[in-house]
Amino acid sequence: MVLEDSRRLTGPNLFSQLPGAICDILIDRHRQADLAFAWRRHVGDLLEAVGWGNSQCFHRLHETGVCLVITAPIDALYAATEVNEAAFEFARCELENAALPPLDDTVTRLKTLIAEEQNPMLIALQAAAAARGTPFLADDDEISVGYGHRAQIWESGNLPAPEEVDWDQAGHYGEVPVALVTGTNGKSTTVRLTASIVAASGRTTGVTSTDYIRVGDETLDTGDYSGPGGARTLLRHPQTQVALLEVARGGMLRRGLGVTNADAALITNIAADHLGEYGIHTVEELRDAKFIVHKGLADRKFLVLNADDAGIVEFARQLPAQRFIWFSENPEHPLIEGHCMAGGEGFVVSKGHIAYRDRSGEQLIMPINDIPVTLFGKARHNVQNALAAAALGHVLGCDHRAISKGLRDFRGGPAENPGRGNIFRGKGVQAIVDFAHNEHGLSSVAQTVAAMPAQRRLVLLGQAGDRSDELIEGLVHAALKANPDQLVVCRLPGYERGRLPDDVPDLITRIAVAAGMPPEAIHRAASPVDGTRFALEWARVGDLMLILALSQRGPVTQLIEQALSATP
Repeated sequence: MVLEDSRRLTGPNLFSQLPGAICDILIDRHRQADLAFAWRRHVGDLLEAVGWGNSQCFHRLHETGVCLVITAPIDALYAATEVNEAAFEFARCELENAALPPLDDTVTRLKTLIAEEQNPMLIALQAAAAARGTPFLADDDEISVGYGHRAQIWESGNLPAPEEVDWDQAGHYGEVPVALVTGTNGKSTTVRLTASIVAASGRTTGVTSTDYIRVGDETLDTGDYSGPGGARTLLRHPQTQVALLEVARGGMLRRGLGVTNADAALITNIAADHLGEYGIHTVEELRDAKFIVHKGLADRKFLVLNADDAGIVEFARQLPAQRFIWFSENPEHPLIEGHCMAGGEGFVVSKGHIAYRDRSGEQLIMPINDIPVTLFGKARHNVQNALAAAALGHVLGCDHRAISKGLRDFRGGPAENPGRGNIFRGKGVQAIVDFAHNEHGLSSVAQTVAAMPAQRRLVLLGQAGDRSDELIEGLVHAALKANPDQLVVCRLPGYERGRLPDDVPDLITRIAVAAGMPPEAIHRAASPVDGTRFALEWARVGDLMLILALSQRGPVTQLIEQALSATP
């Protein structure tokens, strides 16, 4: 058995609403239950000994190991990881018939670590904020109460006593509307569509995503900020009036949610992706992870869900007390019809429009063809994203005028929505650059390409080495739905992840040939940039290229822009 990872959980997570610590253990399946049983006994003894007798304990068995979890005070989470690791070590020694570490010495060490980390002023401030229903955020360096332009921030080592805080100060220590957005595909686009809607309502919108943190038109930083760190940064920014937080699976499993008391949470869809990480091996387990977002909702707030996703519908049945808003492309979806008849709300495609439904009937908001990212309705995945954004905007207080204007104003270009269906035109050629990297997402993009008029079509494809052969096979079959005349298969330098440089390109080539792609119509490239150069040389008037730039996206985009805009 191997301790693969030990880390803090700083907010609501797969196991609990509370912060804590988790150990990921790699162990043969036939020994998992024995380890969990032994760990529970030892961790219970240690928690009592260090004064944490009220902590909760959880374990989860999965395909390759066990997750061991304890809850702990937010001011001692590093020490909590030590407590958890010590309990695992006791359990390991017991199962392997090795000498156990001295209990008294272990308890003394853990008590010392807890005492060194504890911050009583932090706990007092947290309790005072909770008693008043005031948002509270904490990290190693800063503590804050309130969100956005209503937040007050202190250094964690220089906190006021609760009675020193003027909790009734006008305009301070309050909330701003907050929405959490997750799903396998469409998260970033939906967040940005919703931001456009909220901006059309006249409010300054803050956004976190896998690409950047942005408040209004100002980009605070670039990079992946879809975890709790990005959420805290945005929610402490003085200009934030509405916060839209892209919440990735990895961040939730690694650290938990960064916030509570959200006004809405949205799940776009759930499909196979990143399986095998953090003990998640099946789509059903991934669904459980995505639904962590509902734990971040304030009481009686809204969960916005995709009625066209069977897995989401099935899981939602376990949440009978939740307030739902459903969306679907089907104007006669029985779930939405029943939901609205019972007093609920929904968004559908009706008569070629985005439409709002409730018990009183239907209101058409705007034509699908007027939403640029839908490509006149051909990009069905972006029709779904527009429905989701309209529903989320509605929850956040945007009227139908703002929803219509926001969806119409969002162009989806590389500056607004990098790597998500960016279209470049020039010299009679079209190129679409997209980040689709799993079968579900690529299938939608490829079908959009197949529906677009073109003389010839080209697809550039690569994949990282940590995906299984089965997932790569699904990706290739999805790409071929674009009906390409030319396939460019490229290496992804730096993303081999345990494989040789040509292992994945060789696999993609074999799968494509077996599926009917002529070998002479397949070109191999050393990188996405090299593959894009070949594609641009291949293209002639009337051609359409789908460039799946999973790496080197910036240089690829620049190369296409220069080539298609250059004077002949």
